Parts: sequence; C-alpha cells; structure tokens
Amino acid sequence: QVQLVESGGGLVQAGGSLRLSCAASGRTFSQYAMGWFRQAPGKEREFVAAITWNGGSTNYADSVKGRFTISRDGAKNTVALQMNSLKPEDTAVYYCAANSRPWELGYHVSRYDYWGQGTQVTVSS
Repeated sequence: QVQLVESGGGLVQAGGSLRLSCAASGRTFSQYAMGWFRQAPGKEREFVAAITWNGGSTNYADSVKGRFTISRDGAKNTVALQMNSLKPEDTAVYYCAANSRPWELGYHVSRYDYWGQGTQVTVSS
C-alpha cells in the first residue's frame, strides 16, 4: 500500500509558474514509477508526465512538453512537477499516481495502482 498526498496547487496568472509536490508513504518509494495526471471539469483524466523509479527516464504529454518538468527525490520520498509558462487550459485538478512497474512510463490511468486526492490548479487569463 502506498499513500500519496499532493500539495502546491493554487491560483496563478497565465505565464506564471507553480510547483506541485507529492509525498509518498508506505511501501518503498523506489519500487514505483510515478506519474502526474490532470482532470478538468467535464473531461477525462489525462496524462501529464511520468518518471521511472530512479529518475533516469521521463515522459511528457505533448501539451506540456518544454513547459513542465517532473522530478523525484528518493531521500525525501517525493515527486515534483514544476510548471512554467502556465496557460488557462492547464486549469485542472492534478493527481499524483504510483505505478508498481518501476521502469514503465505509463500514460494511461489503468497503469497506475495508487492515487492521491488531487490538488487544484487554476490559471487565470
């Protein structure tokens, strides 16, 4: 069992930045690849970014490539999402997720075993 708690969401103007953090507890953090997803009102949950267990590989949705960066800190059991050049269309609830296949950069919700409760990000125009 892995417990995930996101933080760092908020309201920001277009062009601004936010840094989301996800704290993991429970089973060994290094056994999991990690991902970030987001869900806007009336839309399906969509992939944002993923990182392997050791941080050696990452993957991003085309819509955030070059603007968002995913990273992890094994000593602190955290995964972060640095979001720059934010746009109103980035507005959503952002979720952290853990994938028990440590080398997999999964992009579908079905590949993840544990989820956080989400944190709201609102980008005003």
